[in-house]
Amino acid sequence: MNHTAERIYQLRSEINRHNHAYYVLNAPIISDYDFDMLLKELERLEKENPELDDPLSPTHRVGSDISTGFTQTAHIYPMLSLSNTYSITEVGDFFRRIRQSLDGQSFSLVGEMKYDGTSISLIYEHGRLVRAVTRGDGEKGDVVTENIKTIKSIPLQLSGEGWPDKFEIRGEVLLPWEAFEKLNAERAFNEEPLFANPRNAASGTLKLLNPAEVARRGLDAYFYYLLGDNLPFDNHYDNLMAVKSWGFKVTPILTLLNSIDDVDKFINHWDTARKELPVATDGLVFKVNSLRQQLNLGFTAKSPRWAIAYKFPAERALTRLRFVSFEVGRSGIITPVANLDPVLLSGTIVKRASLHNEDIIRSLDIHDHDMVYVEKGGEIIPKITGVDTSARPADARPVEFVTHCPSCSTPLVRIEGEASWVCPNKYGCPPQIAGRIEHFVGRRMMNIDGIGQETARLLLEAGLVTNIADIYDLRPEQLTILDRFGERSAERILEGIHASLSVPFERVLFALSIPFVGETVAKKLATAVRDIDTLMAMSVEQLTAIDDIGPRIAESIVEYFRTPVNRTIIDRLRQAGVQMAMPEDTRVHTDRLAGKTIVISGTFTRNSREKYKELIELNGGKNSGSISKKTDYLLAGDNMGPAKLEKATSLGVPIIDEDTFLSMIE
Repeated sequence: MNHTAERIYQLRSEINRHNHAYYVLNAPIISDYDFDMLLKELERLEKENPELDDPLSPTHRVGSDISTGFTQTAHIYPMLSLSNTYSITEVGDFFRRIRQSLDGQSFSLVGEMKYDGTSISLIYEHGRLVRAVTRGDGEKGDVVTENIKTIKSIPLQLSGEGWPDKFEIRGEVLLPWEAFEKLNAERAFNEEPLFANPRNAASGTLKLLNPAEVARRGLDAYFYYLLGDNLPFDNHYDNLMAVKSWGFKVTPILTLLNSIDDVDKFINHWDTARKELPVATDGLVFKVNSLRQQLNLGFTAKSPRWAIAYKFPAERALTRLRFVSFEVGRSGIITPVANLDPVLLSGTIVKRASLHNEDIIRSLDIHDHDMVYVEKGGEIIPKITGVDTSARPADARPVEFVTHCPSCSTPLVRIEGEASWVCPNKYGCPPQIAGRIEHFVGRRMMNIDGIGQETARLLLEAGLVTNIADIYDLRPEQLTILDRFGERSAERILEGIHASLSVPFERVLFALSIPFVGETVAKKLATAVRDIDTLMAMSVEQLTAIDDIGPRIAESIVEYFRTPVNRTIIDRLRQAGVQMAMPEDTRVHTDRLAGKTIVISGTFTRNSREKYKELIELNGGKNSGSISKKTDYLLAGDNMGPAKLEKATSLGVPIIDEDTFLSMIE
């Protein structure tokens, strides 16, 4: 290696060390001037010796002003969200559920700060950053590697030792309060719209197509989870300590908690102390420390069972009610909305808050122009929690709930046994039609790029789309004559429509706006019935035989498919090429466990409990939570509960281990 190359590598190593000291440890060891001189020397040498350039050199952290946009890639592991709790009692319930699920074996939790930013996943190979991906829809996200490289607290080349040859690390990209205030001051000076909070600013910044502008804004990042094979430790806490030694910034409050008392003290301390932190936070996170126990606890459809988020109590503010508007949702439910004098709450300007239904309005005894208390549930959704009656004018009139649909003037009907009023004009009420169109094209449904809320209403008003099937009849010449639509906008929509033909059946079911059929129910239905024709022919009794499908959902499905206009829409969607069945190869069906009831207990090494439940059902068996005379097998892992073992033995239930079970189903 010649002298110049040696000096370049030395400078890169030294500058990376100083970046880590300044941005991660908050303990600079040289002056800004000396740092700039090192950087300028490196820039000069790299310019004179382009063959020695490296895309991960610290000179590239300022970002290029050229970007080709973002591509999408699938996550190696899905990025799920966490279940939320809002009280210490709920966290205690989580603690007890974990203890029960682990059959009483000892465990510890790791307490962390929940930062209020935007999620990111980084892939490292051979100690070098190779890819950065946003959370996206949890299954896939945008590749934003060039923007992430501009964040100086993120190591481009790892330091320390012991890191796996390839791994994924997840964290939160944030805009510190100081950088947020500076950015909004600049925007105010330039008469640009202000960001409502640091989270929105961080998310917007990360999606900028100009990495140089991203670098200028001063993003930061904290990391909280390590994934991959050959991890250095079998527990979360030690893995994060290792991550810290490799150059990553992790939460400084990371704490091992061994009892519910430890959890209570942790919450009570950080409820106040968090306000001194330099970045926005909205809660705490608790994770089971053991990776093996995490595996055995498994996941629900949306979140891991081994982790939970605790949201700090909502902040409260007093402001004046300007008026109440009544809005129509896609299911026809009328929602009263309080329009307020703007008020700052948890870092966000609040102008509107839901009043939910007529009963809430009555219970609050809300009057015109009242001074009202506003809170943010979980610091996200604003709601009215009370009225300052002492400030009420003597002639103020009570707010009256509307009797007719504010859009189509149809008399409202009350849902039996519920507080909601509904417009029954499902197929003629414009907001309901528009709402179903907006839902259908949404990201977690058909994901038709280019059709948002405004475009959906524009298409409806122009008479081009009156139901979801009309979307597949759109032609370029129809779109380009619309206001603000050019050839590229029309092309983008048509490309999105064509791409939606490959959306899987379970998402199509969710997209149809069948009342009470949400994302999880749609997946269960698709897996159980396999195709739309089978579903349309099923009775209430047949539907309720499916796990987690109750009478209310079943009746709603039957009513939906009994309506001729819906059946016509289904036929048109089918003719357009929309997926109306599950692929043949998505599940393996056997009858090896037909008629067998199996109870699972203990912890396992080869699969999680959830996986074993799935395998039982895939092979025709039934999983039960308790042992009885009808139990055919007890699938036993390590640390099995003594009560279950004793009962299985007394009833003569065969006890099998996971190797035996797997051989049974081949």
